[in-house]
This record gives sequence, structure tokens and C-alpha cells, in this order.
Amino acid sequence: MSIDAQANLRTLRDVLRYAVTRFSESGLHFGHGQADAFDEAVFLVMRSLHLPLERLDVFLDAYLTHAEINSLLQVIDLRIKKRLPAAYLLKEAWLQGYKFYIDTRAIVPRSFIGELLKDGLEPWIQDPRAITDVLDLCTGSGALAIMAADIFPSAKVDAVDISREALAVAQRNVADYELQDRVRLIESDLFEAVGSRRYDLILCNPPYVTDASMARLPKEYTHEPKLALAGGVDGLDVIRRVLREARNHLKRGGLLVMEVGGNRSAVEKQFKDIPMTWLTTSAGDDMVFLARQEDLP
Repeated sequence: MSIDAQANLRTLRDVLRYAVTRFSESGLHFGHGQADAFDEAVFLVMRSLHLPLERLDVFLDAYLTHAEINSLLQVIDLRIKKRLPAAYLLKEAWLQGYKFYIDTRAIVPRSFIGELLKDGLEPWIQDPRAITDVLDLCTGSGALAIMAADIFPSAKVDAVDISREALAVAQRNVADYELQDRVRLIESDLFEAVGSRRYDLILCNPPYVTDASMARLPKEYTHEPKLALAGGVDGLDVIRRVLREARNHLKRGGLLVMEVGGNRSAVEKQFKDIPMTWLTTSAGDDMVFLARQEDLP
């Protein structure tokens, strides 16, 4: 950026406008918590300055120091040149009002299950205090496990991932929320290390991207662990295993809540004997299903 152009940036509004233009011109992809160039610019600029996202209007006309402007221009430039998701640049991600530490050892938390959890999975769960045992499969950063522990106050939560690196990120988040006594991190290939324990609720946001889609992913996604995204030829490798094994790890009347991306038709075709309730999220009715223990194979 030229010195003349830099000199024309004085307020937060100026820098935001500049960032939106640069992001739009650069053909970036936005799928890690922000919907478009404006949302991405707001997140990156506001959180770089340690300002609350919900108070944007208050600060729009605030003058920035030269040091702040230089720092913001650097992070805007990094977002464009490296195609790193903003969450990785800031080491920070937000899901339904919960803040999480994040780095490239774990996938950026963005599960639609978070929306359903925020409402306590009503009406499927009528009394949040009745939930005493929860399993979060493919926990990654631990985001859903931490939300579950907060929303179901009587629950012990097992957070499972095959990746030791992802669990190191989850451990930091569990410690940040002081939930070490209630969230247990388990390195395991799905249910293998869980033993005979049964749960009232199993949450699972598994890898579900098909091989064909993996080959076409925007560069932003290539910074995330492939293990957390790749679901095999049809995207159902992990989903298949969970559906076959989950019944033996649920209590009678227990619930499985699973996110499947764009694979609803493939899941319904392959598991047509399992009654599934497709839950409404901001992405529609095709992303997350619920199944009862007694209906699973």
C-alpha cells in the first residue's frame, strides 16, 4: 500500500472500507464463521483491536493510531496473501457467543449443531438438567463439548478425537472455561476408547467432504487438518461407522445428533431403515439429523 493511500486511512470506518474492497477484489472465500467480505473485515479488524463485535457502531468513527493502522494493514495483507481464515490469523473463533482459542491443529469451529445446542435441543430435550452423560465425537477444538457442558449443567462430557494435536487445542479451551472436572478429553478412533459407557446424548460433526469436493476446496480450507474434513469417496466413511455403532453407546431413549453437510440424500438412501428427524438450522433442514437409540441398527 502506498504511503499516500495509508495516510488517508484515519478512522475505523476507513480501514473497514479498505478491507472490504481488498477482500472483494482478491476473490477470497468466506466459510469459517463469516458470510462475506464485510463480515470478515469486521471480525478481523474489530478483534485485532480487541473490540467487541456487537459494538461496531460505537467505534466506527474512532481515530486509530499510526501503529494500529499499520498493524491492521499487515493482517489484512496476510489474509489476502496466505488465504488463511481470519480465525487462524487471530487465534480466535466464536460459535453462538462462545469464544474459543484456535490454530491450524484443529478445524475452525462452525458446526450448525451449535445453533441447536444453544436452544438446549428443545423440544427433543425437555429438561436440560436430566442430561447427565454427553459424548462429543470428532470434537476438534472442543467447542461443542464445552457448549454442552454449559447448557446441560448436570452433565459429564466426553470429548473424543483421533487427533492428538486437535485435543491439545481442546485442552486449552476446556481450561479457559475451567471445565476440567466435567469435560474429559479422549484420544480415540470414534468409540474405540470409550469402553462400555453409555450416554444420554451423542453429538457428532464428523468429516463429511467427498473426495471430489476435497480436490476442489478453496485455499482457505487447505489450512485445516485434512483428517477433519475428508469423508471418503461419498463423504460417508465416518458417518457410516457412527450410525452402525452408536446404539451400543446410547442409553435407552438416548439421542444421536449428527451433522452431515450436503449429504442428506446419500444418508437417507443408505440408511432408509433408520427414522431420522432433520432439524432446522440457519442453513436449512438438510444439515443435521436426530435419531433415537431404539431406531438405530
